[in-house]
Amino acid sequence: MTTMTSRDNCCSCCHQAGFWTLYTSSAGFLLGAVALVAPTGYSIGPALLLLGSLALLYRRPLLGLSRRDVVLIATLLGYGLLMMLFALVDGLGIGGLDKPLRFLFAVPVLLMVMANPPRMTWLWAGFGLGAIGAGGLATWQALIEGMGRANGLTQTIQFGNLAMLMGVLCLAGLGWAVMQRYRAGWVALLLLGALCGILASVLSGSRGGWVGVPLLLLVLYRAYGREFSIAGSISALVAMVLLVGIVWFTPQTGVQARVGGAVSEFGHYLEGENLGSSVGVRFEMWRGAGMLFLQKPLLGWGDDQYHVGMQELANEGRIHVRAARYGHAHSEFFDHLAKHGLVGLAALLGLYLVPIALFAPGLASDSMPLRALAAAGTLVPVGYIDFSLTQGFLSHNSGVMVYAFWVAVLWGCYQAYSRQAS
Repeated sequence: MTTMTSRDNCCSCCHQAGFWTLYTSSAGFLLGAVALVAPTGYSIGPALLLLGSLALLYRRPLLGLSRRDVVLIATLLGYGLLMMLFALVDGLGIGGLDKPLRFLFAVPVLLMVMANPPRMTWLWAGFGLGAIGAGGLATWQALIEGMGRANGLTQTIQFGNLAMLMGVLCLAGLGWAVMQRYRAGWVALLLLGALCGILASVLSGSRGGWVGVPLLLLVLYRAYGREFSIAGSISALVAMVLLVGIVWFTPQTGVQARVGGAVSEFGHYLEGENLGSSVGVRFEMWRGAGMLFLQKPLLGWGDDQYHVGMQELANEGRIHVRAARYGHAHSEFFDHLAKHGLVGLAALLGLYLVPIALFAPGLASDSMPLRALAAAGTLVPVGYIDFSLTQGFLSHNSGVMVYAFWVAVLWGCYQAYSRQAS
């Protein structure tokens, strides 16, 4: 009978570790690379990571979870379980559990990434190529197919905002890129990805996402501002102004028309005119949701009764009739207030603010690769706060999948590489 020596055992462990690193690296690459250019592409990387996480049941790696890890895990689980409870109480059945379950599934993915962090070359390459693909697809749809607003392979606003997010994540990755052996190539890839992601957002006409651009830039400045000289900072500012000017004065982008239309509609709304316009009906939905919240401030009306309440307000002439046609308030914050009251709003704020609080200290890290991960992890919830102002972002599969799993993967990478560095 043969016995396994310690050397054989060591080789076996190394082989397994190499396999799982390759596995998570491939899934991490797909996380961004196909998110917006393949049908439900945002689900492919997360699905592979979730499937691979089943191996943790028999491998049982020593994760050494910190208090911060537990806080993020509790936040994801708490929000998901609370939304599942609301869905059951509202009588939504199994279908109502679908989206909340994604937040629960993100937890084993986080643990999987912490145990076997993907190679950063694969992760950043995925984001860069994914943003370039989104920009190329949007350009084809807008200029070749003649679509008024590029929508990729999903809903228009979701596509535009997620492309914008991927573009700024490429800017976050520059801190990692400048530390690489072939830094010129990596910097070029990520800069091109940033431009293409922003271009896709512009061509989608998703103007709600443009409101939060200053906040996204502030995060990047907090991460990398001290690396620039005064001359460098001025050059970067001039470049941004020129880029905005080019986008504004190029008719094909449609930005000037979209912004001008929004300003005009807002002015008419303030004067009590054209309440059923695109901008006007949003304000009417928010106003109606606010009225419903005041009637049931603690737990809200629930998904099923929300429509009933809005229809009653429309019948009474208190809101425009168009505002009652939608099952969502077109603002994640107003929607949570109306449907789930203060409890729901607190859960949503925790979902966004806890990751910001956890990632933000890393913006001052001495390690540029860690700072890049911290910047990316901060940008995701900051971007979602912006997107959620004017869109029910988490009511779409793309919104839920990207937020839950990108936060989980970025945090898993950040923690794993932080421990390796220390």
